[in-house]
Amino acid sequence: MSVDRSQVHHIAELARLALPLAQEDAMANELNAVLGLFEALRAAPVDELAPLAHPGDPSLRLREDTVTEPDRHEAFQAIAPNASGGYYLVPKVIE
Repeated sequence: MSVDRSQVHHIAELARLALPLAQEDAMANELNAVLGLFEALRAAPVDELAPLAHPGDPSLRLREDTVTEPDRHEAFQAIAPNASGGYYLVPKVIE
């Protein structure tokens, strides 16, 4: 299937797009490139492939949920400009 300039003009009118006449040829080339990609996908041999329920491998094991970093909140709050009771205090920015 090929798209020509008149079809691009008709599609632009239906979509209520103001496509300049100078860009109709470029748009026809771009649409033909997209349609070419669809033709290439259609030609791909997928008859023997089983459908996928999930793109990842469902047999992958998840890592164990363990703490790997030490608790350093006291060190971070010691260098904070203003902290109290385990919370960082910030100035009010919205009234």
